[in-house]
Amino acid sequence: MQLRESILLANGQTVEVWDLSRPIAADTQKVELLFRMTLELHPGDFDLPDHYAEVQRVFGAEPSFEYRMERSFVPHLQGERTVQELIAAFGRDTLPYLARPDFPRRFARSRYREITKDPYRYAVGKEKETTA
Repeated sequence: MQLRESILLANGQTVEVWDLSRPIAADTQKVELLFRMTLELHPGDFDLPDHYAEVQRVFGAEPSFEYRMERSFVPHLQGERTVQELIAAFGRDTLPYLARPDFPRRFARSRYREITKDPYRYAVGKEKETTA
């Protein structure tokens, strides 16, 4: 895992581009990139203080947005070009959304919705109700 670059966005957030590429065969490789942005939670991002506390309990104080892009069986000689193409596609298609001023708040709220949709998945460490 190698950090390729960091991209500073207009909303003050930073996206890290990690290269996870690896050889598949003697003449081909899997080109894989991980785009990661760590966001800081704020109580004001949520409707209720309990929502903030629950998201912080499950995802920590700084949850990460992660997005992967990959291409398999890329000839070694085309690896760098493929990396640049994936970075360009991410920049064109996804970065404008991540750079929006309201993205951190919307992402925080989406983590809370994820918890409410599947509460048993995130109940680790919490006492579950039992019926007698």
